[in-house]
Amino acid sequence: MNKLAAIVGPTAVGKTKIAIEVAKRLNAEIISCDSMQIYRDLDIGTAKASPEEQNGIVHHLIDVVEPDEEYSVARFQEQAKSIIQELNQKQRLPLLVGGTGLYYQALVDDYTFYPLESHQKIRRQWNNIIKEEGLEYAYNYLQSIDPDYAAAISPHDQKRIVRAIEVYQLTGQPFSALQTKSQHTYQLAVVGLYLEREQLYERINLRVEQMLDNGLIKEVTLLRDKGYNLNHNSMQALGYKQVFSYLEGFLSEEEMLDEIKRETRRYAKRQLTWFRKDPRIHWINPGEYSNDDLLLENISSYIEETLSAV
Repeated sequence: MNKLAAIVGPTAVGKTKIAIEVAKRLNAEIISCDSMQIYRDLDIGTAKASPEEQNGIVHHLIDVVEPDEEYSVARFQEQAKSIIQELNQKQRLPLLVGGTGLYYQALVDDYTFYPLESHQKIRRQWNNIIKEEGLEYAYNYLQSIDPDYAAAISPHDQKRIVRAIEVYQLTGQPFSALQTKSQHTYQLAVVGLYLEREQLYERINLRVEQMLDNGLIKEVTLLRDKGYNLNHNSMQALGYKQVFSYLEGFLSEEEMLDEIKRETRRYAKRQLTWFRKDPRIHWINPGEYSNDDLLLENISSYIEETLSAV
């Protein structure tokens, strides 16, 4: 059975920096588990590690597709499984790192995805409903018919919301129920990082301000100049959507900043809710450690001991 380690948790908890240091200790390569870092040119708003920050650690599934390309959880699963197989053959440890709960679950539980043809009539109907009632109306409906899938996606992800409703109306079953699980796919060790809510929210607010200081508005302006817009799924990412609205004059700079912070806090809450359901995750609070070396040693030791004990 192939080995797989993972470090998961909410946005801004410090996964990237910690994972790079852990990867050094464990002879590991990192597989990104982030549904927005797969897009090229979305760097600042997705908090991608720069080549300098990667510090020689190989990173997979970052900058995979252009911002106007479609990318699915099934495609992520297929690519990640191939990388995990290859790394195990080379005696390298794959270290899955990120906060996209659906990607994580689809991989570690080896979801089987049943292809269903799209039904244009239903899709048009719901896109028209969204124009009339707003996207929140459709998301609330999805929560009522498939709360598990609704918790796994962004309330702003119109394509996935409509697709899940479409599947439900075609089959009478929640979209999440059609993704069958097969546990014990990997020899698995998962660490979940968390912080107390006030500390996490403080870090989120600081990160958002740093992103703007680092040039997020310029990054979005360049993307807009290349022809990308809010009809592209990538541009629905946290931060990008709000900056687009600011550039189009729909939000003031202060409103943009407040909305990014608020939506990021909500996203972090959804991430924690999703990951908390998984009893395999060993939770660690980095805020309880005054010594980084001790934190890294504890995470590394847990992964090593768990993988060797199976």
